[in-house]
Amino acid sequence: MALKQRIQDDLKAALLGGDRFVGETLRTLKAAILNEEVAQNKRDEGLDDATIEQIIAKEVKKRNEAASLYAQNDRAESAASECREAEILSVYLPQQLSETEVQAIVTATVAELGATDAKMMGQVIGAVKKAVGNTADGALVARLVKEALN
Repeated sequence: MALKQRIQDDLKAALLGGDRFVGETLRTLKAAILNEEVAQNKRDEGLDDATIEQIIAKEVKKRNEAASLYAQNDRAESAASECREAEILSVYLPQQLSETEVQAIVTATVAELGATDAKMMGQVIGAVKKAVGNTADGALVARLVKEALN
């Protein structure tokens, strides 16, 4: 529960400090966490930090995709707002692995599983995601696995 408590404490600090943007961003994150707790029927005991990190990663991805769409449609102010929200939420994620670090893990996993063709792509992606957890973007993992198997 440490991550959830940290988010709550930061929300309180932002609101007391008068930073409404950070406060609203963290409030929407808390709502997403609450929705997942209710969906998993774990409202009383709460979610573990790994699950909360997955929720945060999903929220960051949403913000980045929205920012991209806003930028494509010449709405720079909205895109900047979404990017700022993604930056605020990214603070709660573990340090992300670099592409070369992920590539090394992919290479090792492909060798370990003896994967030789694209038929084993799902198994390799699953094993790599299990190894890296929330420290690497799923799209990056999928792209690197696809390159390794082709």
